[in-house]
Amino acid sequence: MAGNGALLLGLVEQFVTGMQDSKAADTVTGVKKGQFTVLELVEWKGCTMAGNGALLLGLVEQFVTGMQDSKAADTVTGVKKGQFTVLELVEVLGSSLTSSEPRTRGRGIQLLSQVLQQCCTSLSEKEELKGLGADFVFGFVQAIDGEKDPRNLLLAFQIAQNILYRNYELGSFTEELFEVTSCYFPIDFYPPPNDPYGISREELILSLRAVLAGTPRFAEFLLPLLIEKLDSDVQSSKLDSLQTLAACAAGYGHKELKEFLPSLWSSVRREVFQTASEKVESAGLSALRSLTACLSCSVLDSDSEDSLDTFLDLVLKDCQHHLCEPDLKLVWPSTKLLQTAASASYRASYKITAAVVPLLLEQYNNHTQNAQRRTLVEVLQGFIQLPWGSHTEEGDENPLTGYRQPLCALVFSALTESSPTLQTAAVQTLTALGTQPGLLSGEDIDLAADHLTRLVLREEEPQTCSAAMEAAGSLARLHPTAFAFRMVPALKQEIVSAMEECEGRPTAQSQQALRQRSLKALSTVSTHPSLVQETVPIILQALCVSHKGSASFELEEVVSACRSLQQITELAKDSEESGRYFHQTVIPRLLGLAVQASLQGGGAPNPLIEERVLSAMVPIFSTACGCLHTQLAAHTTSLVLSLFLDGDASFLPENNFPLQFQLLKVEVPNTDRLLSELEELSCSCVHPFTHTSAAKCFAGLVNKHPAGEQLDSILKRSVKRIESGLGSDSPNRMQVFTLLLWVSKALLLRYHPLSTILTDKLLSLLVDRELGSLAADGFALLMNDSTDVLNRACHADVRMMYRQRFFTETAPKLVLGFNCAPEERKSSYLKALSHILNSLPRQVQITELPSLLPLLLEALSCPDHGVQLSTLSCLHPLLLDTPQVMTSHLETLLSRLLGLTASPAMKVRITSLQCLKALTRLPEHVVLPSRPRILRALAVPLGDKKRLVRREAVLARGEW
Repeated sequence: MAGNGALLLGLVEQFVTGMQDSKAADTVTGVKKGQFTVLELVEWKGCTMAGNGALLLGLVEQFVTGMQDSKAADTVTGVKKGQFTVLELVEVLGSSLTSSEPRTRGRGIQLLSQVLQQCCTSLSEKEELKGLGADFVFGFVQAIDGEKDPRNLLLAFQIAQNILYRNYELGSFTEELFEVTSCYFPIDFYPPPNDPYGISREELILSLRAVLAGTPRFAEFLLPLLIEKLDSDVQSSKLDSLQTLAACAAGYGHKELKEFLPSLWSSVRREVFQTASEKVESAGLSALRSLTACLSCSVLDSDSEDSLDTFLDLVLKDCQHHLCEPDLKLVWPSTKLLQTAASASYRASYKITAAVVPLLLEQYNNHTQNAQRRTLVEVLQGFIQLPWGSHTEEGDENPLTGYRQPLCALVFSALTESSPTLQTAAVQTLTALGTQPGLLSGEDIDLAADHLTRLVLREEEPQTCSAAMEAAGSLARLHPTAFAFRMVPALKQEIVSAMEECEGRPTAQSQQALRQRSLKALSTVSTHPSLVQETVPIILQALCVSHKGSASFELEEVVSACRSLQQITELAKDSEESGRYFHQTVIPRLLGLAVQASLQGGGAPNPLIEERVLSAMVPIFSTACGCLHTQLAAHTTSLVLSLFLDGDASFLPENNFPLQFQLLKVEVPNTDRLLSELEELSCSCVHPFTHTSAAKCFAGLVNKHPAGEQLDSILKRSVKRIESGLGSDSPNRMQVFTLLLWVSKALLLRYHPLSTILTDKLLSLLVDRELGSLAADGFALLMNDSTDVLNRACHADVRMMYRQRFFTETAPKLVLGFNCAPEERKSSYLKALSHILNSLPRQVQITELPSLLPLLLEALSCPDHGVQLSTLSCLHPLLLDTPQVMTSHLETLLSRLLGLTASPAMKVRITSLQCLKALTRLPEHVVLPSRPRILRALAVPLGDKKRLVRREAVLARGEW
């Protein structure tokens, strides 16, 4: 309307605001002459803004036709000052935005985008287009109809979500909005390789699902669609439909669902009864839980039908009778469906429990075979441990309260049966009863402790014994008094009597096994602070007896005692009371025993100086000290340093050490001298355990040492020692290499500049004939968390994202080294790279995968089983997350994986089969050509001699 816009606006404003009736005739004349149209008159009517319409029109015309870019800033200022709104700007721009001339249309869009960019934070709800009502929805439907570009679809789904969640008026276009979005359901989009836009199938699925579940008004259209899609043979369609159903049920009411409940239940039941996919089964159960939860929220009128009751009648009718057939396979899917529905709400749990539990109790008495009874007990266990408590209100009682006595009687009876599998199932059910409030009386708890003690000490079946120990640990946490008075004394009696009976005589193998089992049970039951102070003295007494040699303790038993203490330390580390007890009693006692054993000369060998025993003691100290308060930790550190540097053993019990007692020949107790002595010990000692422990201690101190000249001096000396000690003619090359690894890790964790020099030295050793393989494995030590030193539990200086930084710096060097290395040494580079990749966060792996995939495929053909396994372990999760990246390398990958299914290493065979299974996630048109070949090849591992391999082969072949 260039030229006539101002005329039209003037006529409109003079008529509307100036009350000049004659301007109506002038406007009619303008329309007849073709100066402007009736449509333009309607558009410009919205611009009567008391004087500002002409200003806005002028700004638009000067920007669009006059090409004056500065007018965009003036328009932004006008919007911000409230002279006109963005909606009015769009109305003025109307003809420009739809112009057939690209230049005009481009200028109009440019002005609008600049204004929106500058004013987006101040837009009002009116300017998000609500005032247009259903007309906007109709325009939106027309705009996205037939859209195919995934970028536009993602944006369209997001806009549709806003329309629904912000309650835009849909009017008569509800079905049209549903149709125009649901036509893309289920999403079958797969991004092409090297997709530059980064839009994933999962993003589109979730965005569309949010639209479909966005309003209950879609229910009458969506639910029949989901029922139809669930009849499909395509697994991805079933999965998406069930997940969408679960999302919809969370936002719908019982009125929307009521009409479709029988059909929905039939579809869900079929997918759980007959599914060949764990994912589809899981999604079906989730949908059932959502449906039941939705119906449970319905408010009942006196004359209305209870939709929940009606629905649960359907579930019980189709599932309940299968519980009477514990020999048949449908008992388990029926159980899953019933338990899932019961877990959705308190009302549901009450109704289903009332129907199922009496039936199961009756069936247990009617069946006499142990296998049938075990199945029934396992089914009962699932109902007992349902999370009903999360749905209760004050005053609600446990739905199982009325069945407490018959349930306890059944469980205690099953515990005395001869079948180990039935006993194990009963133990697990007893744990479920004990962890639910009010289902075990005081007498029941005492009886439970007695039964578990008997199974721990007298049951020979390992599975039952292990289950009894686990149950004792769970129940002792809730009922410590019963186990302190009933189980702990019985275990102590077994250990003490064994020590008394075996004094001076060889120990029978059965007695050793019983003693080790009792020690393990003591640690397992120590789940409460009051129990810790009952159990730890018994274990310390056993270690003391082994030190004095007054009983025939085998090395394995002493190691077992130390491991039991370490387990107790782990269980009790969050308790301040237990922490103080370890600080004041356990650590001094253990140190005293170890030091006494080390100073003991001649006579019978002492197990407390053996490497395995000392290695088992170390985690006790580190775990206990790692959780102490700062003041206690500082005090313990001071005492231990005084012991090692000055020979001050005054804090140790039974202090009978020589006056000149010194463990390290260091006269002045300062860090520099201590580090010097540790460095010397780590480089010169021929005893592997000693020089490795010295290197770890040195590295731990270096990691925490404050930056400055003293640290620089220490490191300069150490680097020089390492460089000279790694020479091919060095007699202590292995010791120096160990020090290199641990110091490299210490510096890498804290981002010290010298870490690059040391890791480059490690890289150079990858071609070394003697140390190359060890150097490659050393990268696993650098990247993985250490259990005893240099970890956050030990308060090491560990910087965030050090692994990513190390990968960025090292990966290019490894690739270059691989390309330049002789053929026989290439495997070391591949092993090092796979170790680094395995420790990276998943998102980083996904990002780097395309560039490193050729090298990883090369690693799969490496003859080293360690390289193969490490690479497969890295690839498997990536195949699950981003299988499409593999499309361009599929043939090579399949060939490599199929070859590894016949590897001599069992773990390699298993992991390669898991990778093959994961490849079925690729689009069907990509994998179908290879399907016959894969099925033929997978027939071979079905006959593998190892059961675990056969199981993975069955799963992989089933997916293909």
